Amino acid sequence: MNATLASLSNTLLWPWRKLNAVSNVPTWLLFLLSIPVGFAGLLYAYQNSLIYPANFPPGSREHVDTPDELGLPYEDVTLTTPDGLNLKAYFIRPKIMDMSGASRPTILYLHANAGNLGHRIPIAFHLFHRLDANVFMLSYRGYGKSDGKPSEKGLKIDAQTALDYLLSHPTSKNSKIIVFGQSIGGAVTIDLVARNENKVAAMMIENTFLSIPDLIPSVLPQLRYLTFLCHQIWPSKHSIAIIRPSLPILFLSSGKDEMIPQAHMKQLRKLASSKHGVSDDLKHRVWVEFPSGTHNDAPMQNGYFEAIVRFVEKHV
Repeated sequence: MNATLASLSNTLLWPWRKLNAVSNVPTWLLFLLSIPVGFAGLLYAYQNSLIYPANFPPGSREHVDTPDELGLPYEDVTLTTPDGLNLKAYFIRPKIMDMSGASRPTILYLHANAGNLGHRIPIAFHLFHRLDANVFMLSYRGYGKSDGKPSEKGLKIDAQTALDYLLSHPTSKNSKIIVFGQSIGGAVTIDLVARNENKVAAMMIENTFLSIPDLIPSVLPQLRYLTFLCHQIWPSKHSIAIIRPSLPILFLSSGKDEMIPQAHMKQLRKLASSKHGVSDDLKHRVWVEFPSGTHNDAPMQNGYFEAIVRFVEKHV
């Protein structure tokens, strides 16, 4: 009986003895151990804010420039997503469509992770005039005047909602749709096209990445062992490999990209051509490099829009 009581006592007291053992650890050591644990927790909880800085630059959620400031004709569009959010968009197109309207390509433009649509209107200006194209600029959830908070799952829904809108709109339903994404918009583009490859005519991606976990060791090397905490993945390296080889893809890559190593773009191009005959696939995989370009200034490099025009004229 005494042995049984002693055993029960040891069982009940075990957690308290362990707690007492921890209390004997020097305070400074506990503090040092708590730093990486706390930092890991913050990284997990706040990674959306790091990946989708929708409030940067300051005021990006309050003021959004409009296309008419550059003399562009446009329709202010509000899309409602399947999960009930209202998204803002600009549909830049001629006010009066003639019989040749269906021959104009329509570009679904998916922007990078900071700022809002207004910051990209100069890009739309060149696309509209140089390509004689309609340009649909989508504001993701949580950006500009759109509802909600951004996330990988949410941005995928937003892009699909925009494409579905274009496929049913009188102006664009019979035109060739080109999906164009910059930086994280490139990841959105790859995912969207991989799921809708028979509904689009081509895609163009600029300075994007293989995946978020693959990017972390380059941009935040101190966190390279914490990539398992990523819940925002954007697995472009897998998605691009399943896109049909006949779909034209334009890769716009800056040689001095300080945010996303150029190796990511080169590997994406390789993956886009590796599942089938490489020599055949490369006919539809067009690589254009801007040796002096950095992450954000590719559109300002000589030959940028000319490369887009050549690609569209030849492949679309």
